[in-house]
Amino acid sequence: MKVAKAAKAATRTAPFDVASYLRTPEEQAEYLNAWLEEAPEDAAGFARALGDVARARGMSQVARDSGLSRESLYKALSAEGNPSFATVLKVWHALHLSLRLGATLPGSRARASTPLPADSAPGKVPGSRASKSRAPFARVSTRATKKRRVVVATR
Repeated sequence: MKVAKAAKAATRTAPFDVASYLRTPEEQAEYLNAWLEEAPEDAAGFARALGDVARARGMSQVARDSGLSRESLYKALSAEGNPSFATVLKVWHALHLSLRLGATLPGSRARASTPLPADSAPGKVPGSRASKSRAPFARVSTRATKKRRVVVATR
């Protein structure tokens, strides 16, 4: 008795390229923010993510805007690359991205934070009696650590 062999349909696969899905500057910024939030210690992963965004924008244009060669950008922003901080900043500026920093407590994981209002003066807690402007924060608390005073504002 012969058993008929089932004809296998050829399955075609292609490598996944996230750069083809990063169409707008907002999507590109969210992608980089997700990398910083999910893996803040993974510098190589962030460099690859920056390379993905550069490829989405067009590596030749990013190379021209940053003043670096296209080949060196591909190498620095690859999985095997180890870009200098100066290279990362040049690419960052060429992509026309902004960067905001916020303080985190020692030992805690870095996470995205809400920036303080632009009109708040250093040393004044938004929403407190010492501050003339009333910020739209529901709760503002101050925590003292050994090295610095951290203002935590939540909505």
